Amino acid sequence: MDKFKVIIVEDVPLELKGTEGIFKSDIPEAEIIGTAESETAYWKTLKQQLPDLVLLDLGLGGSTTVGVEICRQTKEQYPNIKVLIFTGEILNEKLWVDVLDAGADGICLKSGELLTRGDVESVMSGKKYVFNQPILEKIVERFKQSVNAQLLHQEAMVDYEIDEYDERFLRHLALGYTKEQITGLRGMPFGVKSLEKRQNELVQKLFPNGNGGMGVNATRLVVRALELRILDIDNLKPDEE
Repeated sequence: MDKFKVIIVEDVPLELKGTEGIFKSDIPEAEIIGTAESETAYWKTLKQQLPDLVLLDLGLGGSTTVGVEICRQTKEQYPNIKVLIFTGEILNEKLWVDVLDAGADGICLKSGELLTRGDVESVMSGKKYVFNQPILEKIVERFKQSVNAQLLHQEAMVDYEIDEYDERFLRHLALGYTKEQITGLRGMPFGVKSLEKRQNELVQKLFPNGNGGMGVNATRLVVRALELRILDIDNLKPDEE
């Protein structure tokens, strides 16, 4: 690995000291040209001398959005600078997606594992989507959950004889659409009366033994579709216009 310059953005003094120690002992090719504990300090440091790598903690001052914006603006203004996220935001998976969309070259979680030479070397060699072991484990876990959910969905569609129009109808009911609005969806060939008939047929399919003598309205029908995995609560999106 060639020599390179790095700025460390970290607002916890003890963690900053530990990270500096890792670079000095394990990554001697790195020259730490500055550290910053806030967004203001970061931009001031950056203007003094451009780094090759920014090691960025997301939770600056208790706000995760600040770190995402630092990453986004850095990549927009200086696309050749590598940005490696080093964060303790273990549970906020949406944040990981946001920062990757902002252009981050990789994410390393602080959970149970220190920053390694391999992580930094991968980023500096031009690899994208560099992740350390803790985040890889979470990505794999999420992937397995997604695959299993898709399999259960496909099985439910077959078992309950749900076709494309049934699924679209149920999904848009779940999103709060009225039957009148659903009839206006692209490629939806049914009027309101036909949808009402289809809803009654779906009730019979999803409640073959009745509903304990109680009627089944649209809300109860949607809840049942979610229970049976005909609908996936994580993928409730309207059709594209």
